[in-house]
Amino acid sequence: MPRRRDVLTFAAASLTLWVTKVPAGTQSAGATAGSSILAVRVWPARDYTRVTLEHDQAIKYSHLLVKDPERLVLDLEGVEFNSVLQTLPSKILDSDPYIKLIRAGRNKPGVVRLVIELKGEVKPQVFSLKPVGEYGHRLVLDLYPVEPIDPLMALLEKTGEAPPKAEPKPAERPAEKPAEKPAEKPEIARLVTIVLDPGHGGEDPGAIGRGGSYEKNVTLSVARRLKEKIDATPNMRSVLTRDGDYFIPLQQRVGKARRVQADLFVSVHADAFIKTTARGSSVFVLSETGASSSAARWLANKENSADLVGGVNLGAKDPYLARTLLDLSQTATINDSLKLGKDVLGELGRINTLHKGQVEQAGFAVLKAPDIPSILIETAFISNPEEEARLNDEVYQDRMADAILKGIRRYFAKNPPLAKSKLARLD
Repeated sequence: MPRRRDVLTFAAASLTLWVTKVPAGTQSAGATAGSSILAVRVWPARDYTRVTLEHDQAIKYSHLLVKDPERLVLDLEGVEFNSVLQTLPSKILDSDPYIKLIRAGRNKPGVVRLVIELKGEVKPQVFSLKPVGEYGHRLVLDLYPVEPIDPLMALLEKTGEAPPKAEPKPAERPAEKPAEKPAEKPEIARLVTIVLDPGHGGEDPGAIGRGGSYEKNVTLSVARRLKEKIDATPNMRSVLTRDGDYFIPLQQRVGKARRVQADLFVSVHADAFIKTTARGSSVFVLSETGASSSAARWLANKENSADLVGGVNLGAKDPYLARTLLDLSQTATINDSLKLGKDVLGELGRINTLHKGQVEQAGFAVLKAPDIPSILIETAFISNPEEEARLNDEVYQDRMADAILKGIRRYFAKNPPLAKSKLARLD
């Protein structure tokens, strides 16, 4: 099996830098051998573009924004201008929303300068990460738009809806005219919004199968298929937390679901274990107390470590999310999550072996929306060679998406949404 770092470097090979050519082995006078850049990866997305420099030891750095034209300049002290920078192909994807190109070269003895030419104004976050897992030290440049992408407005733009209007107070409501009784009551009486969360992404590949499959790719493929099926279902629509190969922190995934006023949150994963014989599908929900089993606790800890691997800027806080995650009791939401999980697990059992015959619970960070029933689905064990092959089969992915949708519809048939969605326009 290829080493993770080598595979990640290869996977990002098409997203690379313009470099200033310097003869190999040349060193400026007075400079000493310093930190070596091990890999450079670029992850473009509509939400933001991330540039990651992986290196073998901690480095000093400084950065500044320059106007006319828009540029981000990054100086790295004590860094060798080595073959990694010299041999990278000389282009950024044309489709990158924020970066035109990157130039790199020696600025002065002992200092390497990166100049990122931008397509417009950005709000950069530059931070360092300590070694974790297969990664060494990392310096991360996140280029965000000045006005953050609003997932609610993006959803309304896609569906052609107007922004939600505040409902009138009871005393202001106009008198309702008697409506004709419908001939047949629809399965779902109002528009519901389901947020689909493909696990991992970008710097965080998730589990890697023996055949080289990345969990992040499998989860995105299954989630896209599920989205297509949900969007084709009357009175249902879906939103992806990510629709490409980039990393979204766990709390931001929850935040997206709350901003679009989701009715359900479904996180899609592909399990892994040290023994390749482990197999089967599982469904998990949040636990306010302890985990339902030691395996569930182990899995929750592993999934919650995604932020460490993917790389979160701990200096950038989201006060809105920090407040809302603590402002409601989650008991009622967890009960609804258990009902949803049971219906989905039952449908998964029709197409695959179940790892456990009941819904399990643990402290998954991504399931902590206080007012949205949320489940985490482990579709199968990517660490099992047989199940890894099935997870990469398009027909099986389609059957998996069908099973999840059937479980969701079964849940709504027994637990119809009670209040009119703030996003649904029934007039």
